[in-house]
Amino acid sequence: MKHRGFLTKTEWGLLLLAALFLCLMTAVLYAAGAGRHTEADYTISTQLPAGDVTPEEAPPVDVNTATLEELDTLPGIGPALAERIIEYREEHGPFGAPEDLLEVKGIGESVLAGLLDSITIGEDNG
Repeated sequence: MKHRGFLTKTEWGLLLLAALFLCLMTAVLYAAGAGRHTEADYTISTQLPAGDVTPEEAPPVDVNTATLEELDTLPGIGPALAERIIEYREEHGPFGAPEDLLEVKGIGESVLAGLLDSITIGEDNG
């Protein structure tokens, strides 16, 4: 028998049986896994607190008085960068303008742009 690069009828049959077996096993495993969860696992609470609740914007964070935790809530600022802001302000004094944050290692133009709506430099300075 010459080999022409095609599968024989027997090989096609075995390939089809293997595919059917895989589909069957996937269905069995899926059905077995579906029974492990209860309805409570998929319940999402849609109940709102009593009273009229409207989302409020967080007040701007004063970079001259903020704690590490408060600075960490700002967009683009993680704990390490928050620590650098505090160290810079302790060494050089309060920030006079938002642009002064560019002096802190790790704060570039894009990070500063993301911060502008979320920060303040204090009532006396900004």
